[in-house]
Amino acid sequence: MSNPIDLNGLSPVEHIGKAVAKAFDPYGVTTSLLNAQMAWLMHPQEFSRAVNALSGDLLQLQAHLARRALGIASDDVIQPHADDARFKEPVWTDSASWDIVKEWYLAFTHRLQDMYFETPGLSDKERRRAAFWSRKWLNMVSPTNFFWLNPVAMERAVATKGESLKLGWENFQRDLKAGNIQMVEPDAFTVGKDLATTPGKVVFRNRLVELIHYTPTTDKVRAMPIVIVTPWINKFYILDLNAKKSLVKYLTDQGFSVFITSWKNPTADMADVRFDDYLLEGVNEVVRVAGEFCKVPKVHLVGYCIGGTLVSTYMAWANKRFGADQVPVAHWTLFTTLTDFSHPGDIDVFIDDACIEALEETMAKRGYLDGAEMATSFRMLRSNSLVWHYWVHSYLLGEPLPPFDVLFWNVDSTRMPQAMHSYYLREMYLHNNLIKRDRLQIAGEAIDLDRIVQPLYAVTAEDDHIAPWKQCYRIRKYVNVNAPVRFVLSTSGHILGIVNPPVDPPKRAYWIGEPERNEHWEHWHERAEKRPGTWWQDWTAWLGERTGELVDAYPVSNRKFPALADAPGTYVLEK
Repeated sequence: MSNPIDLNGLSPVEHIGKAVAKAFDPYGVTTSLLNAQMAWLMHPQEFSRAVNALSGDLLQLQAHLARRALGIASDDVIQPHADDARFKEPVWTDSASWDIVKEWYLAFTHRLQDMYFETPGLSDKERRRAAFWSRKWLNMVSPTNFFWLNPVAMERAVATKGESLKLGWENFQRDLKAGNIQMVEPDAFTVGKDLATTPGKVVFRNRLVELIHYTPTTDKVRAMPIVIVTPWINKFYILDLNAKKSLVKYLTDQGFSVFITSWKNPTADMADVRFDDYLLEGVNEVVRVAGEFCKVPKVHLVGYCIGGTLVSTYMAWANKRFGADQVPVAHWTLFTTLTDFSHPGDIDVFIDDACIEALEETMAKRGYLDGAEMATSFRMLRSNSLVWHYWVHSYLLGEPLPPFDVLFWNVDSTRMPQAMHSYYLREMYLHNNLIKRDRLQIAGEAIDLDRIVQPLYAVTAEDDHIAPWKQCYRIRKYVNVNAPVRFVLSTSGHILGIVNPPVDPPKRAYWIGEPERNEHWEHWHERAEKRPGTWWQDWTAWLGERTGELVDAYPVSNRKFPALADAPGTYVLEK
């Protein structure tokens, strides 16, 4: 008898699909949908039950249609999801005709999505990928995206005597020239003038990073400085948008000495820069400089998003390299940071060997991953709000682009060095090696998160689709059992959950508590204290208890570390 063919644990459908995908469709745009359709055809009983469920919806819709046609009140059969703003205008409910268009679209959309998520015979990841790409197609064909199926657009055209259509055409030509559906005018803001305006000086620079020290705004400051490691996927000024939203200004006003990283925007000649280099020449250097600048042995270290993943790696590395007592970080903070990448959210659809190999081929030709390509991928994760919303408002309604600072920052993208980004995708996302004991060799050390004993303040966001909070919560499981952890869950998403200044009355809220090492997130959430407002106030109180006595404010620069440039520096201005 011949040996069975080894499919590496895959079903025959998945095995064939993966072979085709690697050659022709590395991102699974079509093959994932074909895999799901083949799987349904191979499971006729399950398919029959799914069709019967859709038929039940359609029968209810027929009754709903009849009642609306007769002028009889009737509740919608299918309700839009809570975060679906496409049909919020009253005409979609008040008008019987448009209500029926909406209901038929939603009925097919919701049932098809359910079917893809429940596809028999496929792995969870393949089902999620099929559902993801089907959702992108269903979002594209929404009636709101077409002029003759959008009553709001038609009413606007009549009310403006066609002016909205003229403006929409001009907006379309503008975006066609730019090669993108724009979210904000490229000249809406100027970095250093409208954004990133908190005074400070660049006190250190190497080939990878500039370190900015902000001018103190109080006569006395805490002796221990705060060093913030920002993501290098975008630019640092998300934490210094303007005076009202600036986290760094808030910290200086509370009497802290604040340093922040501004990363170099890599070019082709930096293709060989590694993840190790970001740790050694980036985090390790800025921690050293801040400590020497303030003449203190330890700092408080903060990491945001991918910057937080690097900080987590650094903390494990430093505890191994120096020993726990000699680590130059007394305690640390993470903002929306993944360390366990087993369930990284919707971005998981882009993570497998075929996708990464395709990206590596692209990077090999240039030496980097272009920031615009990464930005497109992130926009795809939320296509209704980040793509089709602007299609409708710019082209169908003829509206100008809003001057929104967060959107301007979002499109001010940066490049990723080939070697670093390939390593990050494979070792973190694909193989999830950061949580595995001594699996990663970083800058000459086998690292283990369990060696980290320094107190941690971890902040997550309830609606974060880039770093889902339940995955971020798992950091409690991996740092040492003796490491105190204060965990925060803020309302809002990946950006506004962090850029969350105090306002009156409070717009947001947060849950806070100290989880046990193996405590499930659900149990923690049930007993966590919910507070109105922003976690910024709790964090600064927590920092105030740990960052030393008040001392005379440090000069913004000094003889050892003279001013190399005014904030926001030079690297942030590189295109």
